Amino acid sequence: MSSRLANVPTVPALQNTGPFVAAATFCEKVLTEASGAVSLIRVTDTINQAVMGSDAPREMQPFMANITLVVMLKSGSAKGQYGLMVRPEAPSGEQMPPFEVTIQLQGDAWGANVVAPMQFPVTMPGVYWFDVLLTEPTTDVPGQFLTRVPLDVVYQRVG
Repeated sequence: MSSRLANVPTVPALQNTGPFVAAATFCEKVLTEASGAVSLIRVTDTINQAVMGSDAPREMQPFMANITLVVMLKSGSAKGQYGLMVRPEAPSGEQMPPFEVTIQLQGDAWGANVVAPMQFPVTMPGVYWFDVLLTEPTTDVPGQFLTRVPLDVVYQRVG
């Protein structure tokens, strides 16, 4: 073994037994075939809000964003029914209303795909963060943090 790999923890030392995030991203559209294969169309991490004309406002006006969040998990040793909570945060740090869906994990390489078409109010340009947490639906215990997905809103005045 090379010396630069000597300090890399082995899988058992990581102590995370699942579930594991296979993908978490935003896109415009999701196609799901009868076989269960999923295709993500126009994967993005940016919404461009362009306003044209010489009278375009200096500051971005609030608007409703329409985008799809996709979270793909692999079970690992996790089995049973869980909640998958998404907790948005505005660029100001303000927590936006979270949403939660129920998923079923069967263990091993089996997984769960959550396709969440979203419409949410955008009040300012900047990076909106979407924390993804695993919860147990029958308890009020805070969820296990899985990942964080950014969505950058860019305001452009054209003309």
